[in-house]
Amino acid sequence: MSEAVEETSQQPEVAPLVDPAALAALRAKIGQRVKVSTEPYLTEITTDAVRHWAAALGDRNPLWRDAEYCRQWGFPDLLAPPTMLFAFDRLSIGYRGGLPGVHSFFAGSNWTWHEPLVRGTSIDVEVVFKDLVERKSTFAEVTYQQISDVCYRARGAGVVAEAEAWGMRVSRRAAREGKRYAAFETATYTPEEIAGIAAEYAAEQVRDSPLLAGDVAVGASLPGIVRGPYTVTTAVAFEQAWGGLFVKAHGEWFDYLRRHPAAGLANHLGIPEPPEAVHWDRDFARMAGLPEAYDYGPERVGWVGVLLTNWMGPAARLRRLAVQVRRFNMVGDLTRCGGTVVAKGDPVGGYCPVTVEVLATNQRGERTAMGRAEVLLPVAWPVPS
Repeated sequence: MSEAVEETSQQPEVAPLVDPAALAALRAKIGQRVKVSTEPYLTEITTDAVRHWAAALGDRNPLWRDAEYCRQWGFPDLLAPPTMLFAFDRLSIGYRGGLPGVHSFFAGSNWTWHEPLVRGTSIDVEVVFKDLVERKSTFAEVTYQQISDVCYRARGAGVVAEAEAWGMRVSRRAAREGKRYAAFETATYTPEEIAGIAAEYAAEQVRDSPLLAGDVAVGASLPGIVRGPYTVTTAVAFEQAWGGLFVKAHGEWFDYLRRHPAAGLANHLGIPEPPEAVHWDRDFARMAGLPEAYDYGPERVGWVGVLLTNWMGPAARLRRLAVQVRRFNMVGDLTRCGGTVVAKGDPVGGYCPVTVEVLATNQRGERTAMGRAEVLLPVAWPVPS
């Protein structure tokens, strides 16, 4: 026993999972407006930006493709999917820097939209670092939830949307040492299973007539949608629409590394890559404690948005959407999104608020995202003035 004690006492001190000084410096920024040194990916709602966002989410709604169709339903011009606002500021997903060796992943957002998103609108975004909350985790011992308040303004006009967004920060070392995914097996598919998934896509419907409040009962289920199976190509498609956090090349990337050297992680060739490579590179995902590359959390928020806008029809309004991302969606995973009407409110101004619980599950039956939405359904059409 004495020898064991002596041997233990000679072990080198283990470095903390999160640098206390970096954590204190990050916490000191709570309440401050946060900006990035690079330009936002999008600044204006354009035809091409809308098309790319819709294509990345597999969203076939004509509201995002056909301006004349939009005018038919009382809108002044082509509309953008509500969740497209993610692409207007890289920090609108709740991410914050300042913790070297600590990985970040998106964990949820709580949206309120005040106006439809109309083509030609320039969007200015203000992000305020709201809070940093320490939480226990089965994934990596301790995680830090970083919460932001985000305000989206139409340039020269008013607020079009607001969101609370949050990301989680975990020590890469702790995640690698954890056993959360020790028994994980990547999903594979037979040709017959792929054909079945293709049939689900073919059956997906976008409502092209008004859904009236009187036609909807509490307990009713929304027509579900399928997304996936997830691939690296899926991630690239979303990256093209969203813009990403660190997707830079050549001199711009090395300029960024000079300012933020901790942002570069050496790949198997010794070349620095961004932490964001976890979404397309299995080796980087494993550095962060995951068995496979995985999706962007805002994608699943976008998929839930598609579920809702498919169902509610062109005369309704998506007012609120709160989604918690609970599990990683790995390469190979298949996601099905569904919803249930759980409440109806009193009509105001010709619209009735309808509350929908939403859920995303994978092929293992695991809940990967869940939340609640408020949809404003017209009481009659046209809406009485």
